[in-house]
This record gives sequence, C-alpha cells and structure tokens, in this order.
Amino acid sequence: MKTSMLQGAKIVSTGSATPSIKVSNEQISSIVETSDEWIFTRTGIKERRILTEYGHSVTNLAVEAALQAITEVSMNPADIDLLILATSSPNDLFGSASSVQNQIGAINALAFDLTAACSGFVIGLVTAAQFIFNGTYKNVLVIGADVLSKWVDWSDRSTCILFGDAAGAVILQSCSINSNSILNFHLKTDGNYTDYLSIAYKENLTPHPILNLYQGSFKYISMNGKEVYKFAVSQVPLSIISCLKDIKMSINDIDWLLLHQANERILIAVAEKLAISRDKIISNLSEYGNTSAASIPLALNEVVKLNKISNDDIIVIAGFGAGLTWGTIILRW
Repeated sequence: MKTSMLQGAKIVSTGSATPSIKVSNEQISSIVETSDEWIFTRTGIKERRILTEYGHSVTNLAVEAALQAITEVSMNPADIDLLILATSSPNDLFGSASSVQNQIGAINALAFDLTAACSGFVIGLVTAAQFIFNGTYKNVLVIGADVLSKWVDWSDRSTCILFGDAAGAVILQSCSINSNSILNFHLKTDGNYTDYLSIAYKENLTPHPILNLYQGSFKYISMNGKEVYKFAVSQVPLSIISCLKDIKMSINDIDWLLLHQANERILIAVAEKLAISRDKIISNLSEYGNTSAASIPLALNEVVKLNKISNDDIIVIAGFGAGLTWGTIILRW
C-alpha cells in the first residue's frame, strides 16, 4: 500500500440482505441433470437464495443491507459522504448507486457503481479507503450486491448450480492514523483471461436497415471453471503473502481468512497452500452459493453478528473473479 495518510479508516458497522426464496440442490436437479451429492462434493453448496419478486432488483437488496449498516451505528444517512455500489448486475446499465442513494436518504453523498464482479467489494473498499486516507471524506458506505440469477442460463449445469443473490454493506469511517484498521492491500488484473468468466455482449447478425448499425444484447454467464480454479489457487496465496510481507506480518499473524465464496475447494486449497488451519476460514458458501460482490460483506456481517471476531483480530480478505481480477486487504478489527 502506497499512500500518504492524513487520517486512518475503520469499519464501524456491517449489514446484509438476502432474498427469502431458497433453492436447494434437489430443486436444481429437477431443472438440469445433477444431484445434491454431485453439487455439494464439487462446490460445497447446499442451497442458494434467488430474488424472484416481480419488479425487485439489486437495488432492493442493496438498500436493505445499507439501512441495516446505517441503523447498526445509529448514523444519519445525510452524514454519508460517498456511496460505492460494487455490482455487475445493476438494475440500470447506467448504474444503480444513485437509486440506492435516493432510497436510503443519503442526500449529501456522491454515489457511483463499481464493476469488478467477484472482486468488486474488495476493490470498492480499497477505493473508499483512499478517499478517507487523503482527508476527502469521513463516512463512506460500501455495498457489494449482485442478482446473478437474472443472468444465469438455467439449462447450463456448469453455472446454474453456483450462483445466488445477496447484498452486503459496510460503513468505513475516518479515525486517527493510530487507529487505522486497513493495514495494507494488493490489487491485480490480468486481462489475458477475460474470457474465462464473462457476460458477453453479442451483436445481432443483421444490421439496422438504414444505419447499418449492429445492435445486440448481453447473454448469460459463461465460465471456464477449471481455469478459474487454477487461477484462484495459484494467484490468491501469492497476493496474500505479498500483502503480508509488505507490512512485515506473517501467516501466523492471521486470525481469520475471508475469501470470496466461490467454491469450497478453492477456500480449502488456498488455506492449505498458506498452511492456515481450516478453523480460521470464514465460510457461508453452503447456504448462499456464490453471490459475487456480495459474498465477502455477507459473510463478514454474519460472523460480526455472531461475535466471532474480537478486537485486534487480523482478518485477511481476498476477492477474485472476472477480469480476471484479484485483490487482498489486511484488516485489523
């Protein structure tokens, strides 16, 4: 982390939201040829939440998670300076952050969307921290939210078993430099592999009859699962090690490992490569599946509410996904 700090930053509250509808592996097996055993042994997922209400979108979940975080710290929404919505499934292609800003009453906040798929929350949190470190803002609301069920091909067994809908939020607040909890970060992108995980735009074969303009539409999620797995298992440990080394910390200093909830095999493989006990892995993958940008703040909110995390615990947070992008944050709670 290379920054000139005027003030520190710390997470003061969390929140989350999930749809009420649960879809089990047994239900998935009635749609495509699979089984509960096949899905669970390969992914660690037992069920996922799906947003089915007509007219509801990612903004509904984002608003609910945001209001929970705001209520948790008894903050006036008007005191929020910046709202970052990390999502790859906005309700409006121009962005959904402004709608969230309006609905929660954050009348003084700049609001924008950040698109980085499963790495979105990590990149959003780092972005928020920069605005606080340099003294521009004092209160930033960071939301990770996705409703990828709307972009899943439900006849594609390789992807429809994985994804669920959710939102998670944190409020990052300025503090003294001595109390700063964002200890370091490490972010990377390798665009050579962008096709490994994407929702591609496909042009129509026939152009507009007068303008000769090829229009089209976005398709479904496409994923090369084997390559994404190899990428995550190889690059995420290196990112974590590099991030720790920069601030002269070691693997032994880690109290909790919070990775993007993509696949149980990835969580275990990364922990094993780092020689981190499985007891330190934070995971709720079995209940929610891969919720993309929501997965890390959703899991964080759950362990916070369960009082599993103690003051001064070191949490290593790492996101990875489409782009391909990946990133690590070292956090002192």
